[in-house]
Amino acid sequence: MSDPQLPGAIADALQRLRTHVVQVPVNVLGLSDEELTKKAPGKWSSKEILGHLIDSAVNNLKRFTDAQFTEEAYLIQGYNQDKLVIVNHYQSIPLAHLIALWRSLNEQILYVAESMTSETLTHPIRFGQPDKPESTLGWLINDYVAHLEHHLKTLL
Repeated sequence: MSDPQLPGAIADALQRLRTHVVQVPVNVLGLSDEELTKKAPGKWSSKEILGHLIDSAVNNLKRFTDAQFTEEAYLIQGYNQDKLVIVNHYQSIPLAHLIALWRSLNEQILYVAESMTSETLTHPIRFGQPDKPESTLGWLINDYVAHLEHHLKTLL
C-alpha cells in the first residue's frame, strides 16, 4: 500500500503500478501464442513490448536508486531500446520468464519508490539534451508509470 506521506500524484501513480503488477500477468497469460509473437513490419510483438517494459524497469530502477545519492542533479542516461529488445531475445524467451522478471522488477520499483520521502522526490534530475529543463525524481516516477501505461494499451 502506498505511503500516505507521499504526494498525491506519486501515491496515485504507485497505486496504479501496484494494480498493473497484479493484472498484467493475468492478462498477458490470456493471449495466444500467435497474439504474443505476431509482428507488424517495423513494430514489436507483444512479447517484445513486454521485453521493452522490462528494459524500462531495469533502467528506471537504477535511476530511482542512484538519483537519491547524487549531490547535484542526477543525469539521466539513455539506452538503445531497439537493440536491447534484440539482444535480450524477448521474442524467443519463455513467457513465464518474461512475466516473472517484469513483475519482480516492478515490485522492487514499488519498494524503492514507496520508501522515498517528499524531500527525496524533489531531488533534481536532468537529461543529456541541453534543451531539456531539469525535473525531479517524483516527476520521473510519474513518467515511468505513464510510459508503462502507454505501452500496455498496445500490449493488451
